[in-house]
Amino acid sequence: MTSTAFDLPHDGDMLDSLTIGRRIRQLRIDRGMTLDDLSAALGRAPSQLSVIENGKRELKLTELQRLARALGITVEELLRQEAPSKRAALEIALERAQRGPLFASLGLPPLPVRKTMSDEVIEAILALHDELQRLHSERALTPEEARRANTELRRAMRARNNYFPDLEATAARLLAAVGHDGGPLSQRVTADLATHLGFSLHYAHDLPTSTRSITDLENGRIYLPVTEHGSTDQRSTLLQALASHVLGLGEPADYADFLRQRVETNYLAGALMIPERSAVAFLHAAKEKRELSVEDLRDAFAVTYETAAHRFTNLATEHLGIPVHFLKVHESGTLSKAYENDNVQFPHDALGAIEGQSVCRYWSARRVFDVEDRFSPYHQYTDKPTGTYWCTSRIQSTSRGAFSVSVGTPFAHVKWFRGRDTGNRYTSSCPDEGCCRRPPGELSARWQGHSLPSPRLNATLLAAMPTGVFPGVDSTDVFRFLEGHAPTTAG
Repeated sequence: MTSTAFDLPHDGDMLDSLTIGRRIRQLRIDRGMTLDDLSAALGRAPSQLSVIENGKRELKLTELQRLARALGITVEELLRQEAPSKRAALEIALERAQRGPLFASLGLPPLPVRKTMSDEVIEAILALHDELQRLHSERALTPEEARRANTELRRAMRARNNYFPDLEATAARLLAAVGHDGGPLSQRVTADLATHLGFSLHYAHDLPTSTRSITDLENGRIYLPVTEHGSTDQRSTLLQALASHVLGLGEPADYADFLRQRVETNYLAGALMIPERSAVAFLHAAKEKRELSVEDLRDAFAVTYETAAHRFTNLATEHLGIPVHFLKVHESGTLSKAYENDNVQFPHDALGAIEGQSVCRYWSARRVFDVEDRFSPYHQYTDKPTGTYWCTSRIQSTSRGAFSVSVGTPFAHVKWFRGRDTGNRYTSSCPDEGCCRRPPGELSARWQGHSLPSPRLNATLLAAMPTGVFPGVDSTDVFRFLEGHAPTTAG
């Protein structure tokens, strides 16, 4: 057999050279062999074996075989995944920490591990290292990191046309389990679903303000607020809590994981409120009549406009062959969230992030705020750098102000939608600053240098991402709430 390098990646399924080296040392000591004894059996210099035991050189397969024979074990035993002892595990962890970039940045000399160093000392050093790592990560988790995570997640959603077949199948199974065969999901059936999953519902006046709901997994309880803002559907709040349980979601590992969990729970909740089978039949019928409308989808399933708009993006491309885009824009003109698979160009920063960017004044998402009639949907064609798009927009009021929610599609697909006969049409050359970002020349000449606005600064622009297990949630409030509401057992 030809001697080849043995691949032992640090983060793979197999062990790295450091762990193998510690195992070799432990096996040698267990057998009463000195470094010279094992070196002689291998035909190696003691210094070479010391380098191997210290994990400073990767081994070839033939070397592993010779070592295994000299120690009287198999190669498989030599490559067992767990550390050979608790002490070895501590030494391995300390060595890895000292080889990492954080320790290197401290400019400290390596700390030799001696037999006289107790386990407690190593554990204390590791605890200090972990705390430094946590603080370092916390500093790194800035709005920039959040924007990067959002950008990557949006790309992943675009690649799959915002359609998750596994979540659709999960929703179908849950609905079948409670006998729901289509149409709007009533509050009663939603409560039946909670019962089916082993939860009782409890409404509390003192739910922490940083939460929408709290699930007590130990006692099978879901706590919901007594009242919610009118724009929020109580069913959605409950279904998102149930979705987290059904999907087995735990504490997010990082902000990207937190965002992924949010997408999955929101998607599953939407798939329960607007079941795929009946929704697709409804949309196909509307397409045949060339009467596709987000409003009709909203009314048919008794959901909010935003829920209907989100759900439309889940199903439109997969089942109707229609590429779409979605955006939610604050009345200030800033973009809150968006999705596209139709090549529309959202405003973005150098990282590709769109959150907080200003939307063109001529897009329907901004023009709709100037329309007096807020009962009827607003439709508009916009000539953009990547082509002409048709869009339908509505305004919804929230405790954080008014937002427009818009769904659009390229001109080639507008023939399927109601509202395609609108006469509203604008041209946008954004991101060209000459489009709408620079004030008109006459205004600029009049006021440039003669005005001093006081901007409303969003504190989150300067702050790191909220700390805690779940970003933005006050864990102390949550735990105190659960302690106060936990059922008591009669003595």
